[in-house]
Amino acid sequence: MCLGIPMQVIETGEFQSRCRGRNGEAWIDMRLVGPQPSGSWVLTFLDAAREVLEPERAAAIDAALEALERLQAGAPLSPADLDACFADLVDREPQLPDFLKKDRP
Repeated sequence: MCLGIPMQVIETGEFQSRCRGRNGEAWIDMRLVGPQPSGSWVLTFLDAAREVLEPERAAAIDAALEALERLQAGAPLSPADLDACFADLVDREPQLPDFLKKDRP
């Protein structure tokens, strides 16, 4: 499984930028999103930026990753902790994509 990691640009380059995220700093390939100014947030997979993020979305993804790490380490999380870490899911039910909703013979 591949997880996207939000990282913040700290040094801008034409094709690569130095970014900082939850696992430290790395040089990230920016060719799919173009050069981004320092302070921008990008979603990275395998040291390549795939999407430019708003800071709020980057924080939400980071909170969810934090919860997953804590659960994997065996740390207990209260329902309130889970709600805080997955705040974008609190007031809605996840929806199936349309192609999965159709009746199949």
